[in-house]
Amino acid sequence: MPPRIRRAERSDVPLVLGLIRELAGYERLADHVVATEELLDRHLFGDRPAAEALIAEVDGEAVAFALFFATFSTFVGRPGIWLEDVYVRPEHRRAGLGRALVEHLARIAVQRDCGRIEWAALDWNAPALDFYAGLGAEPVEGWTIHRLDAEGIRRLAPT
Repeated sequence: MPPRIRRAERSDVPLVLGLIRELAGYERLADHVVATEELLDRHLFGDRPAAEALIAEVDGEAVAFALFFATFSTFVGRPGIWLEDVYVRPEHRRAGLGRALVEHLARIAVQRDCGRIEWAALDWNAPALDFYAGLGAEPVEGWTIHRLDAEGIRRLAPT
């Protein structure tokens, strides 16, 4: 039976947070997770949702998710999608769930007239890099991701 891919609902917030924590553990970044159910509820389902999530279910059990948000390319002149996270629980890997989630996201991108879907991957994560290559994605050469964390934003923002 193929997986069921559905949009996350407000009642899924604890599930999404749990999957985020599992992903962070896999990526050796568990100590970086400061997200809470309250934050996810506000930013996924509040007055101005900042992101969306998809849930993959097998036999009624949620076993994978993808979290994404809108971007915009000035060069392309169209919106895009940033795929922040895609995660499949270990016991369900290599069954096509990751591909099903990204294919579902691609259909959303087509519906929204997006010019691109983009994401970042950890350099050491060979299984993820192989998976993305298998989708036909290519690394963007010559670009480096930069970040200001919350403290850096506060320092930079005029008071």
